Amino acid sequence: MKPEVMLFDEPTSALDPELIGSVLETIQGLAEEGMTMVVVTHEIGFARDVADRVIYMDQGLIAEEGESSIIDNPKTDRMRDFLSSIND
Repeated sequence: MKPEVMLFDEPTSALDPELIGSVLETIQGLAEEGMTMVVVTHEIGFARDVADRVIYMDQGLIAEEGESSIIDNPKTDRMRDFLSSIND
């Protein structure tokens, strides 16, 4: 099977903590091979390191989007508040 796009909805959310790293490594390997992926995640560091593009959604709407650098420099107060709340 050679999919053109892979979709991941919180791929690590229900995993034993010991397995999270290997799943993230597998996804990163796919990215390095050029696989197009849509990944819904709260693994912000992973998204920063692997994503070409980040979309932050709030209440079902796109609140901010851009290159992964928006994680370090969000433009909206809502994204700043979200990142602050999960980094505390």
